[in-house]
Amino acid sequence: MSKRWKTVVGLGLTLLLVAGVAWASEHGGGGHGDKIMNLVYRTINFILVVGIIYKLVGKRIGDFFSGRTRQIEAELKDLEERRAQAESRLKEVEAKIANLEKEREEILQAAKEQGEAVKAQIIEKAKKSAEQIKEQAKITAEQEAKAVFDQVKAELADKIVEAAEKMIQERLSGDIHKKLINEYLTKVVIN
Repeated sequence: MSKRWKTVVGLGLTLLLVAGVAWASEHGGGGHGDKIMNLVYRTINFILVVGIIYKLVGKRIGDFFSGRTRQIEAELKDLEERRAQAESRLKEVEAKIANLEKEREEILQAAKEQGEAVKAQIIEKAKKSAEQIKEQAKITAEQEAKAVFDQVKAELADKIVEAAEKMIQERLSGDIHKKLINEYLTKVVIN
């Protein structure tokens, strides 16, 4: 049926409904039979009104309620999926938190071990440095002792030479001195 015919049929039924209501209200008084007829007319009017409403908007109402039902079902399904995802994420987070404590302990242990290794390296390096310093001090002390010994030896040699010169000058006279110099010079020249 076209939309035009639906409109004509709808208006015709509405006109019948209004006429039925007017006719029913026209017979205001009466006896027991009027009450039954009044009830019959009202029932017919009600059925016609419901029929017209159903014919005009019944499909849309059905679509609305079935669409709303599908929408609610989809939302419930979506909410259930979200809840499952949230529970899954919660379990993951709880597992990470539990692993976080374990990781923290592992990191602390690794840092402690690394600290101990660095400490041992520093101590070893300090011992080597101390040994080198001791060795250097020993070498320096030996060199200084040798230098002092050489200096004392040189000074002693100078003093001995001076003392010997003094003794020789006191014991040797001028002629003997000249004779000794000439002998040594001849020996030096000959050699």
